[in-house]
Amino acid sequence: MPNKPNGTGKPADGTKGAIDAIKLVVLDMAGTTVADGGLVERAFAVAVRRMGAEPESMLAHVRATMGESKISVFRHLFGDETKAQQANTAFEAAYGELVAAGHIAPVPGARDAIEELRAQGRTVVLTTGFARVTQDAILDALGWRDLVELTLCPADAGGRGRPYPDMVLAAFLRTRAADGVREIAVVGDTSYDMLSGVRSGARVVAGVLTGAHDRDALEANGATHVLTSVAGLPAALAAAEAE
Repeated sequence: MPNKPNGTGKPADGTKGAIDAIKLVVLDMAGTTVADGGLVERAFAVAVRRMGAEPESMLAHVRATMGESKISVFRHLFGDETKAQQANTAFEAAYGELVAAGHIAPVPGARDAIEELRAQGRTVVLTTGFARVTQDAILDALGWRDLVELTLCPADAGGRGRPYPDMVLAAFLRTRAADGVREIAVVGDTSYDMLSGVRSGARVVAGVLTGAHDRDALEANGATHVLTSVAGLPAALAAAEAE
């Protein structure tokens, strides 16, 4: 008699099936795999001052919305599309200058973790709330151009960044690595990363404590796992598959 899946998506007799495999891993960059030492806030301050404003009153919103598309943040803060675009351009330029000056590095163990995930047969995609030009500058600075199968920014997913699920779903559609969203893991350091993972239907939504938000914020926004860092991700996914 066929071993049909029950309501959990697993075979009714409790044996392991293909649904148990996490085939696609969607990883955030800054704060998750990339340690930028607070460059987002530094670049933001530069951009706002170039716009003739003072950043102090705006920093609370910037911190709360870490992970969101930067143009969306500036639209909220300035309430005017022209000013938002100008501020975003200034931000990307300032961040790129800091990257070029050597102010970023991989999170310890990040590259090894990504390589281990790929060696396990998983497809890995890197995502960001930055524009493509900034994402490429980071990849070049770290020597990560060939590290993963695909990299995505909000513009690659129709313009909507986190907390929308669009980049996760774009990774799912473009790589064709998974047969369904329950074979996806989403990993990030912010509340918006967790929301995008939950909204995509990903089976594993893992927060890491190397970036913007703490355990309480990550769990409050849907984290199924909270890790000290991305270095522990290969082991965490293996454990999740064994549950």
